[in-house]
Amino acid sequence: MTHDVEQSVMDAMRAPVAIGSERYNTILTFLYHEASLLDNLKISEWGNILATDLLYNIPIRHTRSSRDNAMSVVRTCQHMLDDYRSMLGRIMRLEGNSAWAEDPPSRVRRFITNVLVYETDKADEFLVVSNMLVTRNRFDDDQYDLISGVRTDILRLDEASYKLARREIILDQAVLGTPNLGIFL
Repeated sequence: MTHDVEQSVMDAMRAPVAIGSERYNTILTFLYHEASLLDNLKISEWGNILATDLLYNIPIRHTRSSRDNAMSVVRTCQHMLDDYRSMLGRIMRLEGNSAWAEDPPSRVRRFITNVLVYETDKADEFLVVSNMLVTRNRFDDDQYDLISGVRTDILRLDEASYKLARREIILDQAVLGTPNLGIFL
């Protein structure tokens, strides 16, 4: 999300959705289902929950002093900046024979926690803020990658299910300890 988009999302927030309410539980179920699809390499099924106007980005971070900490997220340079079409291209590549960075596939586990849901000025859209922790292991290595951060999503109610319309991931690391981002976070 650009700063302007982020600000408009924050401005659009109305009220928190009560934890444990039916709406909250359906959104939490969506997030858990999404993580399960990705963890189990059901990438095409995951692609079906993406909105056609998707914007998916992971800006880089710089370490700043306390007084400049607000500038630690740099949205002019990104680890990943994708829309629906480019994300479908990534999905097709992962399922084909040209994703050598993920063949054999990484063993990945996604943990989603501290989920807060907010109404927006659009009745069918919800702002969802969550923390994530991703573990990733490659080959027979005894080491694994840990990737943590905060996700800010816009989920859109589409008939009886949700679609992921926006996702911005702010990673905790300024320098990633993983050799590539050939996985979805």
